[in-house]
Amino acid sequence: MILRVWHGWAAGTRAAAYEELLTTEIAPGILRRGIPGLRELSVLRREPDESSVDGLTEFVTTMTFDDWAAVRTFAGDDLTGAVVPPEARALLTRFDEHSQHYELVQHYP
Repeated sequence: MILRVWHGWAAGTRAAAYEELLTTEIAPGILRRGIPGLRELSVLRREPDESSVDGLTEFVTTMTFDDWAAVRTFAGDDLTGAVVPPEARALLTRFDEHSQHYELVQHYP
């Protein structure tokens, strides 16, 4: 299995707006595509704290795929390229242009 990880950051009220967009439109839209081999999509949020240098809210999405073919169905030919719709780009202060991929070695439920 392949775990795809992506990060984006937003400031102030844009963080709430981005979370709303991500959880009500973008993520459900991905799931509605019915991508064979997409097992799970998770959205994580971390508020800035004293260790934050820029005061931005961090968002992380993780997607679990059966194999690289499933990743390709989602991402297209550029397997590592970030898939960030224009409306999301407008709300994010910055984001990873590329996603990281990890092969699952062992899972302990």
